[in-house]
Amino acid sequence: MTLESTAVPKAPQRPLSGIAFDVLIWGGLALLLAIGVQTAEIGKFSELLAGSQNMHQFGDEFLRPDFRGYRLYIADMWLTVQMALWGTALALALAIPLGLAGARNVAPFWIQQPVRRVLDVLRSVPDLVIGAIFVVAVGLGPFAGVMALAVNTGGVLGKLFSEAVEAIDRAPVEGVRATGAAPLQEIVWGVLPQVAPLWTSYALYRFESNARSATVLSLIGAGGIGQPLFDSINSFSFSQTSAIVIIIIVAVSGIDILSQLIRSRLL
Repeated sequence: MTLESTAVPKAPQRPLSGIAFDVLIWGGLALLLAIGVQTAEIGKFSELLAGSQNMHQFGDEFLRPDFRGYRLYIADMWLTVQMALWGTALALALAIPLGLAGARNVAPFWIQQPVRRVLDVLRSVPDLVIGAIFVVAVGLGPFAGVMALAVNTGGVLGKLFSEAVEAIDRAPVEGVRATGAAPLQEIVWGVLPQVAPLWTSYALYRFESNARSATVLSLIGAGGIGQPLFDSINSFSFSQTSAIVIIIIVAVSGIDILSQLIRSRLL
């Protein structure tokens, strides 16, 4: 056996430009964190221990949940789930056409770019702001919350859907095109079968997120479990707060388990 055959191959070396780029990125991130220490008041960690007596009182009440109003809490939680379900359903109706129109490999540039900017706007505006606009338009109630979830979620799903379409395998699409199919038929038979499982996974995840987001929308009068939750916090009834939080956790966990079962059958 020769010396050359036993030589250990050298590990590939990264170019200096790649190392410099990593240093710039990670160094810049570290610098931003350092700058934000005072702005974000990170130094207040010590106050968590300074107020230990207050935290002890809060924890003592929180560990003794009061379920006397459980029927009202469950009814409000069910309303919150319905808001999340309808908000997600309407978001899908918005996201599917926008997701296809926002994909580079489906729509021409003069359509794709404006659609992407519309999606940027839809997902950039906070739910509470959109909900407040709908409260002005239709009044207090769950419908304003449903529309707020639909608009924001439609923007998020539209972007995710378009990126999934851009990552498809072109071979099935070209095979459908070779048969003389129209552009719409190419999408139906060449694109949608590839992205349908991933789209479903995204939609289920957003449904889980909307079940939590709908709670916060109660601040603007959209109804749901958030209203009694914030009322109990404002009145320092932390035993009731604990009971409501437990009901929310159980509901969201149930939705998560159901979503996992559905995803496991699709993916």
